[in-house]
Amino acid sequence: MKLLVTAATTLEVQPFLHFLDRESHTVSAHQYRLANCDIQILVAGIGMMPFAYHLGRHLATHRPDFAVQAGIAGSFRRDWELGSLVMVDREYLADLGAEDNEQFKDLFDIQLWQPSQPPFTGTALVNTFAGLPYIPQLPKATSASVNMVSGSTHSITRLESKYMPDIESMEGAAFHYACLSEKIPFLQIRSLSNYVEIRDKSKWNIPLSVKTLNEELISIVKSLASLS
Repeated sequence: MKLLVTAATTLEVQPFLHFLDRESHTVSAHQYRLANCDIQILVAGIGMMPFAYHLGRHLATHRPDFAVQAGIAGSFRRDWELGSLVMVDREYLADLGAEDNEQFKDLFDIQLWQPSQPPFTGTALVNTFAGLPYIPQLPKATSASVNMVSGSTHSITRLESKYMPDIESMEGAAFHYACLSEKIPFLQIRSLSNYVEIRDKSKWNIPLSVKTLNEELISIVKSLASLS
């Protein structure tokens, strides 16, 4: 099995990289082998533009059987504790469009895109989880991908009323778009590092979210290795 593990930053997957250094055979600086599972690592950058560019370059020459995106995210839901894990089944491009006076309209609203044009389902990038060799037992989440993370009541209210997201990230839609377009089975795993609110980093728990994210990522890879 050829597995791609991608993240926006090294910080988010550093414990997983340490695990691979200890437990797997290093093929190259970014490629490992665990049992019969070939694992490639791609740190693709923060934000949809760099992430899409680096992921596209990678997929042009290395087609995986399965792709996993791992990262931290902000949660709109207060009933989900920080450090909790989710898998994203639905992504929205939540700030690509136009302002019309005080109203935001996305590309579907202004008819530059049509609902369900490939690779969209309606106006969302939907992972059906079809063809996956392994699916973790995690809650499913709807995500809003943004270029500017929300930090005001106005921005938060706009996203919640239009897309009803559970979480917010800066790269998920780029990952979904690429994998759906290339018909690559994929999984986006997010650990909740903060609540989406007026920005206050003293309330964030990045160490905990990185810890739980990497524990799950190691578990997923061990399960895949045992299948291959």
